[in-house]
Amino acid sequence: MARVVVDVMLKTEILDPQGQAVQRALPRLGFAGIADVRQGKRFELEVDGPVDDAALARIHEMAETFLANTVIEDFVVKVES
Repeated sequence: MARVVVDVMLKTEILDPQGQAVQRALPRLGFAGIADVRQGKRFELEVDGPVDDAALARIHEMAETFLANTVIEDFVVKVES
């Protein structure tokens, strides 16, 4: 079984209030030196069978239509070994 990971992040021009809240809290908690924080989503998919071009195309379509809101989010699909 292979694992495919889909990482979804807000586009850089979209405000990330959760990331900003974390970034503001870090110095108060003793974690200095962090200039910015962006929050995202990670989906780990266990795939039956080989992860060939057809499987990756199907996963890309799934990410584009269901896992990410492509108006405000970008995503990356990668195969983990």
